[in-house]
Amino acid sequence: MRNIFRTTVFLVLLLLLFSAITTCIKVEKKLMITTGQVNNILANTAKASGTVVDIGEGATQYGHCYSTSKDVNLGGTSLKTELGKPNSTGIYESQLISLAAGTTYYIKAYIRDVNGYVLGKEISFTTSNLEQISDIDGNVYNIVNIGAQVWMKENLKTTKYKDGTAIPLVTNNTEWSALATPAYCWYNNDEATYKAVYGALYNWHTVNTGKLCPTGWHVPTDAEWTTLTTYLGGESVAGGKLKETGTIHWTTPNTGATNESGFTALPGGYRELDGSFKTINYNGNWWSSTEASTSHVWYRGLYETTTVRSSHAKGVGFSVRCIKDN
Repeated sequence: MRNIFRTTVFLVLLLLLFSAITTCIKVEKKLMITTGQVNNILANTAKASGTVVDIGEGATQYGHCYSTSKDVNLGGTSLKTELGKPNSTGIYESQLISLAAGTTYYIKAYIRDVNGYVLGKEISFTTSNLEQISDIDGNVYNIVNIGAQVWMKENLKTTKYKDGTAIPLVTNNTEWSALATPAYCWYNNDEATYKAVYGALYNWHTVNTGKLCPTGWHVPTDAEWTTLTTYLGGESVAGGKLKETGTIHWTTPNTGATNESGFTALPGGYRELDGSFKTINYNGNWWSSTEASTSHVWYRGLYETTTVRSSHAKGVGFSVRCIKDN
């Protein structure tokens, strides 16, 4: 009996010890959040991201807090976005508005519960001094930050180089097909219908002058196009993030277009070597400044949600998007 009693006591003590150990190692759920990148930075607006890592026992609010002073907190002159109660973990975004142009801001992601706030790491960003740029003709272009790059949001329309020299306008098909010198045109030779929305079509000889974009801007290299598509997740998905939404300009159904990058790509078509015009509303094609061979140049085409890196003869007419110099 004594041995049975001792064994029983030992087992009870062992169970109590095990219960105490498991209680001690119970993982406590704590609020956790990280600050992500700030993108689409313009003069007065930007888009900030963050990641909710753990909503704890019941988070009640999350977003971003930001200020022109370092060591941002939720008091004083700091501004904040309020996104409501997070229902799950994952990446989220805040739209920052009413920012001052040419100003450095400091920002942190935040999350809170009934016990208070938890803040992410502080990062900084600087708003643009301008949201628009003009070419020498006086055409005005909106601009957008995508990652570390600044792009025009519209296709180039200029009829002059940045030094004021006129670019030859070539409408005749035979003349166009024989060109080995700079030229531009409007789709279907119809400036009134196509200029404002789609911009001009330029052969690559025009790009190669190095004088096509406004001062401080240039035609992107092949590598700069790759930087853009890589930042947006790769060529297979970047197209949808670049395309204007809806079917006002793109052919129905334009499925997958989100324009979340702000690039607002439009289907300006192109002019073939024989002078014919093709694929308006169906696809867009943009020159790079990088030669693929003595006769061909790298360009980017956009179809559905896919961007295509390919090369084409220097004499075709493609759209141009300018990128800001570093």
